[in-house]
Amino acid sequence: MTELTSTEPGTQVRAFPLERGCPFAPPQQYAELREAEPVSKVKLKYNGREAWLLTRYEDMQQMLRDPRFESDIADPGYPLQFAFPLDLLEQGIVSKTLFHMDPPVHTKHRMILMPELTARQVEAMRPRTQEIVDELIDAILAQGPGPVDLVKTLTAPLPSIQTAEQLDLPRDTTDLFYRWIALLVTQGTAEEHASANAEVEMLLHRLIAERKANPGTDLISNIIKRNDERGGELSDLDLSALVRTMIAGGHESTLNGMTVGIFTLLTHPEQAALLREHPELGGQAVDELMRYSTVSDHGTVRVAKEDAEIGGVLIKKGEGVICALQAANRDPRVFSNPDTLDFHRKEASANLAFGSGHHRCAGQTLVRMQMEVLFSTLLRRIPGLRLATPVDELPFKGETALIDGLHELPVTW
Repeated sequence: MTELTSTEPGTQVRAFPLERGCPFAPPQQYAELREAEPVSKVKLKYNGREAWLLTRYEDMQQMLRDPRFESDIADPGYPLQFAFPLDLLEQGIVSKTLFHMDPPVHTKHRMILMPELTARQVEAMRPRTQEIVDELIDAILAQGPGPVDLVKTLTAPLPSIQTAEQLDLPRDTTDLFYRWIALLVTQGTAEEHASANAEVEMLLHRLIAERKANPGTDLISNIIKRNDERGGELSDLDLSALVRTMIAGGHESTLNGMTVGIFTLLTHPEQAALLREHPELGGQAVDELMRYSTVSDHGTVRVAKEDAEIGGVLIKKGEGVICALQAANRDPRVFSNPDTLDFHRKEASANLAFGSGHHRCAGQTLVRMQMEVLFSTLLRRIPGLRLATPVDELPFKGETALIDGLHELPVTW
């Protein structure tokens, strides 16, 4: 039963995140709320703030495209679910990333980054992605029939290697970046967040200075050059924030999406066999896996800049809103038989796993390509792959994580 907390006499508000019966499926109450109370009040377990929870696809699309809702993490009504040190923003030590900007500032910053993530640029990266995946699988096969942890050997290394190469990051810096990313999606302390953010910022300022003096062909050099061509609109602090956006966005969500995607394939052998036999379904399969196993469930949040009505409910200025993306991606009004994994599903690309509106994930084309290469190659090269641990014993990342996933994925073959 869902935990309820009382905030005013006679008023009960659900504690959020909602409890799950199965860690690998959305909370059952999402379906109930979607039909009976699609815009409902919740109270965050993390800090006690109240916010509105959306569970219908249509309402989320409306809200995410409505300029009356903003992404400002510093707003008192923002549904903050981790200990981000806001004083770093106030002191000018770090700048907001794309995740927490709104037009026209967001548009200006995004235009500096997007040429690095066009469909043509991403497709040019496909051969290297294939090489990395094959090299990682070679190493897995060399270990014998397992058990092997695919998080450690495959889904964590792939985005780490590709992001490091794209940014030309020094090898000795990656531990710092990924310690910082891990804090972003868990409930670490404010002191831990502040320390890691300050370290990352110092390192990025050094890298930006080095690339200004000796530019290369990497992403950091390219955004510096593009910014110069536009008259130096962005400061070094802003450029650093763009790099932090790429590192954060290109790692944790991708890693967990790949891990949960493989788990879903292994627990749906008929769909895995279909993809193995028809690799041309790769793009469609990725869309369906993103829909069915949405890992970033409640990290898409906004705050109302003025009164606005969503789903027949008045959301007042200053009130926060949380999108339950797993609920939207199982909405039967949009997806037929939504609780069924179906790689022939035509409407799968309509999923909201990458968000919507001007904040739709900038790196979605890259992530989809990486997943397509990974899933199809893994199924082809290790056709007998199977779980080495019972499903109910797998170490699922709990409700303190903003992104769903597994700490380990032991397999054999």
